[in-house]
Formats: sequence, structure tokens, C-alpha cells
Amino acid sequence: MIDLHSHILPGIDDGARSMQQSLEMARQAVVAGVTHMVCTPHIHPNYFDNSYETINPVFNEFRLALATNKIPLSVTFAAEIRLSADIPVWIKQQQILYIGHYQSRQAVMLELPHSHIPAGTDNLIKWMIANKVQPIVVHPERNRDIWKDYSKIMFLRRAGAIFQVTAGAFIGRFSEVAQQIAERMLDESLISFVASDTHDIERRPNDMLLCKKRLIELKGENVADELTLLTPKEITQLMEWH
Repeated sequence: MIDLHSHILPGIDDGARSMQQSLEMARQAVVAGVTHMVCTPHIHPNYFDNSYETINPVFNEFRLALATNKIPLSVTFAAEIRLSADIPVWIKQQQILYIGHYQSRQAVMLELPHSHIPAGTDNLIKWMIANKVQPIVVHPERNRDIWKDYSKIMFLRRAGAIFQVTAGAFIGRFSEVAQQIAERMLDESLISFVASDTHDIERRPNDMLLCKKRLIELKGENVADELTLLTPKEITQLMEWH
């Protein structure tokens, strides 16, 4: 499997706190059947002020540690970017860390607040599409506006967003509501791919294997492969793996 969403880089956001913890997470991912992982630390102004300049050296240390410890996990990096009015500026200035390509557009992981969908989100998504950037809204199943009104999924979809659901949502790691939304999105073919969004090995572990088993139960092996391998492979095919 290819895991496109992880907070495995040490000391850079709310994920791994040390290199030792990063390596533990990497070993867990391998056991879970992950062969390739994109490291996607938060870019969230005033909370996690990351950029290429802060992420790249930490990534290089991590991939060296993987090789030194003989952990068979191929890695690259991008970012999970918090919804911000600065995104058009970052795109124009070529400061966005893209996760790959989707249907001829550069693709970016877009995080909404958990509490709500801010006014103007649809306009930003439309602007990104018009500028050949594909927004991937991550973990919509945990957004409380969507909990209250599922139709807001289609509001985002009509604007042009695609969706990544968290693997743990399918096994009940977050809440019954999140699981119900994930399964409904699956039924309605609204999920482009699933990813672990792993932060540690206990509270937010890598659930990709358990998720894939659940997806097979719900929709069969072809859909499970599409969501955990084939679409992630298509998105990242032009990225440089280490």
C-alpha cells in the first residue's frame, strides 16, 4: 500500500516527537503493509510554520535513519496545508508543497478546521481548480459541519474538491459518526483514497491494514486496491521516492 498522509517526521508538528518515535512508526507502517509513505507535516500559520526549508532537512535525516536501521520503507515528502487566505499567494509564488498530480493538475492536501467549513471555502477551491491545482480535502469525516449536515460533502465536491478519508475512520477509531460518514462516502464513491494520518504508534497508529480488510468486507478487493494503492500510485507517480 501507498500511504499519502503521515506525521512521521520528528519534532516538526504534532506527530512524532523524536527520531526514535519516527522509526517506531516506520516499523509499524511496514508491518501494516505500507511500502511507500509520503511524509506530510502540517503547514498551519502561527501553529506549525513549516515550509520546504524547515521540512527538507528533517526529511533527509529521517530517510538516512531509515537506511541505517534497514527499515524497508520508501519515502518522500509534501505537506498538509491548513485552509488559509494565503494559499493563492503561495501558489502564485510557487511555495506550495504538492503531493503529486491528479488528472493533469498539481494536487495539494487541504485541511479544513475540524469545527466547521469556513465561508468562502468553495470559492478558494474553485480558484484552485481554475489555476490547475487540485485540492484534496483531508479527513472530511471528522468535520463537525459535515457531522451536522452531510450535504456539505457535495457542496465541496461541486466546487471541485476530492476527498481523502482516514483509515482509522473505517474501524471506529474516532467516533461512530465519523465511521458512518466514511462508509456513506464509500457507498457513494466519493473517496479518492484512504491514508493513515498517523501521528504515533498508540493513539494514532497506522491503521492501513485494518482499514483495507474492512474495505474488502464492504466493497471487495478491487475497490480496496483502488483506494490504498492504485490511486495513490497515480497521484505520486512523478514524485521522487527515496
